Amino acid sequence: MSILDLPDLVLECILEKLSPDGLCRMASVCTTMRDKCLSNHLWENHVKNKWGRIIGPAAYKVWRCHIDSRKGSIFIDHGKNKGLIGYYLIDLWPLELIRSSFSSIFKKTKFPPADSIMSCYLALESGKFWFPAQVYNRENGHVGFMLSCYDAEISYDRRTDTFNARYIAHGPRPSTIESGVTWDRLRAPPVETCPHDLHISDCLNELRPGDQIEIQWRRNNDFPYGWWYGVVGHLETCDGNASYCRCHESDTLVLEFNQYTHDSRWRRTIISRKDHREKGNEVDGFYAGIRKLCGDEEISRWRKLWPAEVFE
Repeated sequence: MSILDLPDLVLECILEKLSPDGLCRMASVCTTMRDKCLSNHLWENHVKNKWGRIIGPAAYKVWRCHIDSRKGSIFIDHGKNKGLIGYYLIDLWPLELIRSSFSSIFKKTKFPPADSIMSCYLALESGKFWFPAQVYNRENGHVGFMLSCYDAEISYDRRTDTFNARYIAHGPRPSTIESGVTWDRLRAPPVETCPHDLHISDCLNELRPGDQIEIQWRRNNDFPYGWWYGVVGHLETCDGNASYCRCHESDTLVLEFNQYTHDSRWRRTIISRKDHREKGNEVDGFYAGIRKLCGDEEISRWRKLWPAEVFE
């Protein structure tokens, strides 16, 4: 009795419990098992569980463009039987086993199809696919970027279980590449605003003292925006007593960045609720769109990044 003699439901349950590596091994058994192991629903869970927190609509859009520009499988360099899937499997099996298990499949079919979820997963694992994400505290936590989050293209490094991040070039400076970026410093972009575009703020009228926010900020027009963590503060005319506070009724909105000292020029800024767009200058930089933080997980991630000491 072989595994293929099992009832379909039993076999399906077994496949659902296999790791991605296990599914790849099982796919080499025969054509029938290959087709079962290629099923999108088996790979959707693996993509969601491992990559769901850092890939969003922008990453999937790049992926679609990537596969639309190619024919068949993106993993195979036809004639040499190698490609992205080869880079992935070489870490799992001896070379001779890869050749014997997959050579017949390579010759007969384009495996896996470019538009399959398996292809997406293996491309992410291979590190050959760069996709858009955002990086907290860029450039190894450089003091000039503490409690910020910047757009970048990232790729995975299986050897170290970390990422390489390629930041957007600004002005005459070339793009910066940072290696060794850990999982906890990454997220999928929460909004679909391009890093050079103003985010339209739709939360200004509801903001009250104590609310936690992210605001776009950039040094000058040559720079992309980054998202910076802050909190809504009280007006100077308010003593902070919740029973008498009317700051939420004012057209003036105070934003505070408590990672800086009280006398720092970066400590606070004031904007208008009614006609807020980009405001600032070449000295203090430019403040732009605002988004209110509502989810506990999102707020918790910022708090975990809080520096050990305040900056000037």
